[in-house]
Amino acid sequence: MAKKDPTTDAASEKDREKWMARFQVRLAMQPGVDRAVVLQAVKEVTMHCADTGEHPRTAFGSPDAYAVQVAARLVPADQAERARRHDAAVDRLGSVLKRARDITGS
Repeated sequence: MAKKDPTTDAASEKDREKWMARFQVRLAMQPGVDRAVVLQAVKEVTMHCADTGEHPRTAFGSPDAYAVQVAARLVPADQAERARRHDAAVDRLGSVLKRARDITGS
């Protein structure tokens, strides 16, 4: 029976943690995603990896791409569109305020 290499196990665990952290951040950045969606997605990934023993990268690929897929699956299209419009309006307002500050020197 082969012995487990604790160094490899620790590196693998750290890589899993990094994948999960990036996935959570990228998912939270998707339009319309709230805390409940992030928690549900993390639970799904965690359960799948615990059941299969797979690394999340092996099972789901890039955390960035998977976050987009999960958001499309879990967030209703109309909710995501409302969030996109809201974010665009906030960005435009921020841009106008920045220009006004630049002009006034404030």
